[in-house]
Amino acid sequence: MKVFEANISYQTLSILRDVLSRIDNYKSANNKMVDCFSIHNFFDTQTEYELFLNAISVIETIALESDRAEYGDFQTNSDLAKSVTQLLKSQKKANPKVIIEPTCGKGNFIIAALSTFDSLEKIIGIEIYKPYTWETKFNIIDFYTTNPTESKPEIEINHFNVFDFDFKSLLNKSEDEILILGNPPWVTNSKLSSLESSNLPQKSNFKKHNGFDAITGKGNFDIGEYITLMMLDAFHTSRGNLAFLVKNSVIKNILFDQNLKKYRIAEIDKYNIDSKKEFGVSVDAALLFCNFNAQPEFSCKEFDFYQPTTAAKEFGWVVDKFVSNVDLYRLNHNADGVCQFEWRQGIKHDLSSIMELERNHNQFVNGKGEEIEIEEDLVFGLLKSSDLKKIVLNQPRKFTIITQKKIGQDTSFIKHSLPKTYDYLHKNKQYFDQRKSSIYNNKPDFSIFGIGDYSFLPFKVAISGLYKTYHFSLILPLEEKPIMLDDTCYFLSFNSLDFAVYTLILLNSKKTKEFLKAITFSDAKRTFTKEVLMRIDLYKLAIEFQVENLETEIHSLNAIYSLNVCSERWKDFVVALEPKKVSKQMQLF
Repeated sequence: MKVFEANISYQTLSILRDVLSRIDNYKSANNKMVDCFSIHNFFDTQTEYELFLNAISVIETIALESDRAEYGDFQTNSDLAKSVTQLLKSQKKANPKVIIEPTCGKGNFIIAALSTFDSLEKIIGIEIYKPYTWETKFNIIDFYTTNPTESKPEIEINHFNVFDFDFKSLLNKSEDEILILGNPPWVTNSKLSSLESSNLPQKSNFKKHNGFDAITGKGNFDIGEYITLMMLDAFHTSRGNLAFLVKNSVIKNILFDQNLKKYRIAEIDKYNIDSKKEFGVSVDAALLFCNFNAQPEFSCKEFDFYQPTTAAKEFGWVVDKFVSNVDLYRLNHNADGVCQFEWRQGIKHDLSSIMELERNHNQFVNGKGEEIEIEEDLVFGLLKSSDLKKIVLNQPRKFTIITQKKIGQDTSFIKHSLPKTYDYLHKNKQYFDQRKSSIYNNKPDFSIFGIGDYSFLPFKVAISGLYKTYHFSLILPLEEKPIMLDDTCYFLSFNSLDFAVYTLILLNSKKTKEFLKAITFSDAKRTFTKEVLMRIDLYKLAIEFQVENLETEIHSLNAIYSLNVCSERWKDFVVALEPKKVSKQMQLF
């Protein structure tokens, strides 16, 4: 049954009717609730108390509970909450006197803490969703009814927006051990904005991204991350710990920022959970734990939550490098540096139904299934992440229209030089105008991004940004026209086939693979990014690479793909890679 939209058991309903039966004033009722259950400020006003008395006098039928998963509201089940508090007590020796839960939901963590920690003196819960504050209070009453001998710390359940709450006012002046416990929302600020949620921090670019990064998505942040940082800001100099269930990406971001923020946190541990089992969602998540008021540490040990005795690996900062596997990185750190060539991302147009084509005999067919007639001047082969499976590729599955040779180029030439292409594009102009990204604002008609002189060099070495294969492909031209890649791919481009093949061999070497495994995160949306790939120092790899191995690899590629490459230019390639002699990629070729 429900009271004030909150679930309540018959047992708790009966007890509340009995306890409050002869009390008319809400202040007296609050005192009674403190005496019986140690819950302070149970009722906020006299009006609320009277409405409550009326509600519990009538038995309500069970109503369907609102689905708040879209708000990132994944309530921690009782078993998981109890497992977390028991792990904190047994593995981390936590013994808090004060527990603060900034998003307490239905109170399962509070109940777990009451049944686990015997030294508790105070619990403070904050929750924006009013029905959950009632349900938390009801659950506490249920707990004490079933466990009457359990100690009763002072309990406060506050109906408050977490972003407006003054947590620094809770700083413990007596040096009692604090535990910041909970499961903040697993959702981004842009998602909550689209749902018109009030549970958002004040608008700010708290990561300080530049304009273009903010426009293209880096300004979008995880609400759980924001709340975790709020807690670190408020309590990292206090005595105690933090234990939060958050997405893996949040933990990674906090470790990354730790190098700059230098929070006084140590013993930073991550306990991976099975989110499908615990919450019914396919999200990589874990329990984040750390000690407060310690010499700052910059790496995190990773455990299995269900078998937490031995760390699987450690990630974080090694001197000034951020890595996903500390031990593996130390074995391969000499590959880390700055790539001598600039990695590029592929074509971005946000209009695949119009801009991407398939060839049906001598006819092009667009993504809407329409046969179209256009000149071939602006049509180039196109490869996507899913196409980059072979070592060497020269046959694209799709084609694309390339309207510009550089970003912002005037596209009016199409109308005069390529009338069929212009007619096709103009016919679909409404779709171009409807593209949502602001990067297209005030740009020429039919604009694209991810285009430049580098796009038109004949040879490319590419990798998928989405797949976790650590595999690079050589892209050859098709009918003397370079093949393009979409924006899920990253590539280097070359005029020289020899240099492209040498680069391919270095990138597909065991050393590079192990290095990339040491610095990439398997749960990232993109395993490979430009920032990651620019850390591959080709010069360092080249000077260690054995010439005999080079010749073996070249012989194999020639035999399979008829490339006709030789090793004679290897020395020139190595000399060209020397940092003092490289300023721009184009100067090499």
